[in-house]
Amino acid sequence: MLYDKGMQKALINGISIGFQDSGGSGPVVLLSHGFLMDHSMFDLQVAALQEKYRVITWDERGFGVTQALTDFTYWDSAKDVIGLLDHLGIDKAVIGGMSQGGFISLRVALLAPDRVRALILIDTQSGTEDPALVEGYTSLHDAWIEHGPAPVQEVVAGLILGPGAWPEWMHKWAALDRPQFSRAFHCLMHRDDVTSRLAEITAPTLILHGTLDASIPLVKAENLRDQLGGATELVAVDGAPHASNLTHPTETNAAISRFLGSL
Repeated sequence: MLYDKGMQKALINGISIGFQDSGGSGPVVLLSHGFLMDHSMFDLQVAALQEKYRVITWDERGFGVTQALTDFTYWDSAKDVIGLLDHLGIDKAVIGGMSQGGFISLRVALLAPDRVRALILIDTQSGTEDPALVEGYTSLHDAWIEHGPAPVQEVVAGLILGPGAWPEWMHKWAALDRPQFSRAFHCLMHRDDVTSRLAEITAPTLILHGTLDASIPLVKAENLRDQLGGATELVAVDGAPHASNLTHPTETNAAISRFLGSL
């Protein structure tokens, strides 16, 4: 795997987890990345927020410098977030995430509501994978495992990043360990549905969702808005794909800054 020299590491739940901490004394914002991404997908958010906030980003199991040594669930990943807060001596934080990072963030809020000051949910949902899409995703996974990412990376990039050239991410995908990728994929495809528990989550929440998200439709964000138990704002990011914070940072950073300033 590629190694970012600016990263720190901590042994949490038996896993060596890589993370970056902008430092400072401001309120803490912890952000969890999407599937096939790593902490760097939030570089533009860190740059925009770090003067006022202490921003922590991390590599989840199977991606970046953090290894997936065994099968795991998003509940395990949520415990990794809580363990990282413990490691850093942080009592409470704004917890945010994109796609699978949102799956993790919802579970953090369910496991440890007293640790969550607010939520930022980016292009995510609370349910399981659409059964109509599972076969296609599984075919992409199988091709990746057998031949590497090259034959399917354009399709994958389209689903996550939308149109355009994405050589940086394709370079990172080429370096992914295939067994770890497979464990992360298994976690993604076999996640449980937490929709029935959304009313338990009462933290103020900002939802950001690209209007052209090809992986999770906007209606899923509307479901989150309608079913979460606290004050919730949904911002539809016009023209943005699945990774709206990465492709449309001006719009998403403005919404995030406004939300954080309101807390």
